[in-house]
Amino acid sequence: MNYNSYNSDNATGTIEVGILGSTGSIGTQTLDIVSEYPARFRASLLTAGKNWRLLAEQARKYLPRRVVIADETAYPYLRDALSDLPVEVAAGAEAIAEAAAMPELDTVVTAMVGYSGLIPTVRAIRGGKRIALANKETLVVAGEIITRLLEESDSEIVPVDSEHSAIFQCLQGESSRRASKILLTASGGPFRTKSREELGHVTVADALNHPNWDMGAKVTIDSASMMNKGFEMIEAKWLFGCPADKIEIVVHPQSIVHSMVEFNDGSIKAQLGLPDMHIPIRYALAYPDRLPSSTPALSLPHYANLTFEAPDYDKFPMLGFAFDAIRMGGNMPCILNAANEIAVAAFLRGEISFTSIPITAQATMERTPFETTVSLEDLVETNREARSIAEQQIRRLSFNRQ
Repeated sequence: MNYNSYNSDNATGTIEVGILGSTGSIGTQTLDIVSEYPARFRASLLTAGKNWRLLAEQARKYLPRRVVIADETAYPYLRDALSDLPVEVAAGAEAIAEAAAMPELDTVVTAMVGYSGLIPTVRAIRGGKRIALANKETLVVAGEIITRLLEESDSEIVPVDSEHSAIFQCLQGESSRRASKILLTASGGPFRTKSREELGHVTVADALNHPNWDMGAKVTIDSASMMNKGFEMIEAKWLFGCPADKIEIVVHPQSIVHSMVEFNDGSIKAQLGLPDMHIPIRYALAYPDRLPSSTPALSLPHYANLTFEAPDYDKFPMLGFAFDAIRMGGNMPCILNAANEIAVAAFLRGEISFTSIPITAQATMERTPFETTVSLEDLVETNREARSIAEQQIRRLSFNRQ
């Protein structure tokens, strides 16, 4: 991908930002940065899934051009709450996708969680927007298609995930031909030191208790299973044109080294910082500038012991499934993502155990028809079918627990 081709008409003025998922963790932190630099950024589009009350509060504070709520049943409440403001109010998935390509927008922050972020991101790319990408599933499900769309568009992606932002920063001023390996760091999540037997008894509260990061529920569970790192590996393949066998996962419990790049001369560049998502979000919004911040900087003496270890693929099989899926290609990453979304939701509802998440994923990967060549429409059908198969597996597992 060409990260130097973007030229916004507003590069030296106010940048109009659309935030897809403004009520979530990444979305609210993006709004913090808009507040931090009001002359630099304007939040012109805000969207949310169901939380219309917080969306209404955000609209009152930031006065965007448009707000969209995915849950159409919440539309009347949101409309009435904002009836005294000059803000356009809409509802539904199609309305979010349409808004992502609003001509006024310069940058679209894709902070929606899950498969639902794919189509709006596609629309934003076709609209020529800069994409500050925080939605992993876009590249996991449709990396090849997204890469092709970017080649045909004036759009570009600047990564928001701390790991991909770190890799992106390490590659600045370097020829990608001289990069020999990506070292993708992982905290290891809350269960790094637990045995496989202990994982069978962990609770939802245990899994949501991440040691370093404050994230939404779904992403936090993915971190606990290390599915999050598998998805990030797939993302890195597409973002940086790096084969999966040249991406190494390294467990780094302190979450200070956000990722590294090894070059052909044996040297390694790393990006370090506190585990604070404001840092990569700020970088993605302002790139190629770096904006000063009042946030305390990393104090290295406070982190004198930085450790690294190999991941346990037996204990965390979701990580291995991700490598299997990207090696197979086609619609298999889409199948894995769909199965994981269904399984994580079931775990959060208390219907299945934590160790049933990989059981569901493996069964869905085995039972969903595999296609080597896919279009966007094919992936929509794959997603639907894989979710149905995963739900059947969940019902079997739930019955067996009773």
